[in-house]
Amino acid sequence: MSLTDRLRADLGSARFEVEALTALWGVDAAAALHRGQRTPALRRLGLGDPLSTLARAFVLGMRVEIRDLASALPTLGIDGAVELGLVDGEGNPLLDLRPYSFVDAHGVGSWWIASDLGELSTGAPLRVDHVLGVGGASTTLSGMMLDRPVETALDLGTGCGIQALHAARHARHVVATDISQRALDLAAFNAALNDVHTIEFRLGSLFEPVVGERFDHIVSNPPFVITPRVDGVPAYEYRDGGMVGDALVASVIAGLPAHLATGGVAQLLGNWEYRNRADGLDRAAGWLRESGLAGWIVEREVQDAHLYAETWIRDGGTRPGPEFDALYGAWLDDFEARGVTAVGFGYLTLREGSDLHRIERLDGPVGAGLGPHIAGSLDAYERLRLLDDNALGRQLLALAPDVTEERHYWPGDADPTVMTLRQGAGFQRSVKLDTGLAALVGACDGELSVRAIIAAIAQLLEVDETALGAELLPRVRELLFTGFLLFT
Repeated sequence: MSLTDRLRADLGSARFEVEALTALWGVDAAAALHRGQRTPALRRLGLGDPLSTLARAFVLGMRVEIRDLASALPTLGIDGAVELGLVDGEGNPLLDLRPYSFVDAHGVGSWWIASDLGELSTGAPLRVDHVLGVGGASTTLSGMMLDRPVETALDLGTGCGIQALHAARHARHVVATDISQRALDLAAFNAALNDVHTIEFRLGSLFEPVVGERFDHIVSNPPFVITPRVDGVPAYEYRDGGMVGDALVASVIAGLPAHLATGGVAQLLGNWEYRNRADGLDRAAGWLRESGLAGWIVEREVQDAHLYAETWIRDGGTRPGPEFDALYGAWLDDFEARGVTAVGFGYLTLREGSDLHRIERLDGPVGAGLGPHIAGSLDAYERLRLLDDNALGRQLLALAPDVTEERHYWPGDADPTVMTLRQGAGFQRSVKLDTGLAALVGACDGELSVRAIIAAIAQLLEVDETALGAELLPRVRELLFTGFLLFT
């Protein structure tokens, strides 16, 4: 029985799970932990029981008594925990180790993920070779990941290995790369701890470890943070790609065509600069055009240069003070040198063998099932490109189950003044409706063709059927791509 097998057995016996921890310290304390505050959770912990001991050591990053740790890890033992690098001989934690749960197309899943101790535990700025655990960007990318069965997948810049683990749920073989040997060691540890043996780990920058290879699915949360390349500014391996400005994301996109298999899909997160009043999203669109790939780019947020600098300086563990101010000045000097006024952040989905080119801003909330939603949109696009308007008119369509309609009336009026179609999942879009489109959507129940519905509406409204069809069919195409309507 290996050391990781023994650790897995002990974690399972202690019920070291997300649900159990939330029950232990409560929802409010869990929320405080996400904000970097551990005091509420600490006040709810017991003493001596295995779950509290593991939580204190590996989630809160605090020293525990050796006897309590031995009791919590009876199969692994203290010597095994020291050998794995989890703790030192005095009960001080050396790694963050916490449960992680999720839901995907395969059902409910859970893992244990090890990473380096954060600022909350160390009280100091992060090391430049810090290996980040599961954060907001990680869950964003895993949430948008397509999970259809494929032969091969590549996780570019794997970090702690979380995306590679997710990819292993639908790919027979996964290659995970990183420039950091420490990251690869922790990612391999996480794979072994969770009994996943279909991931191959390779050291190197970007595509260097996979020269000449192609993959069905490529995922990447690349080190896209825009950091000044000057002395005195730390470059963290988990977030800083070593290039000037937003060139890292441009470089990743440029390298994708040589590594995507026929029909392959790449999904990544990225930043792009707004320079000299030019639209940053146009820069990202230019990268897509130059790659020759099809793609769909969604800008989710734009931060002004000052806020961006503050966010990432603080992310590295530097607190306000002289050092913070010096870094802040370096960031602003760097932005001013290129005329950068803001930085955009968004999602990129690129595809080989298609002609999709869609660029949009969606800064509202995102619902559940983003990955399946993106997959459905890609499928709808490929089907729609084969349908002219006559063929589309023959289709039977249905309203998606997450869609609702809102109608607003002036008091006493029989007719609504505003009608809105709203999506509950995916990007949670909303669409304003007029009388014709509202009638068409309301009649889409899989029984009548689109053309038959348009004919009936034209007769009811006493308008020309051909003209109404010319007005509504492009909007039907958009509703199919965005998931309001479904092919039956």
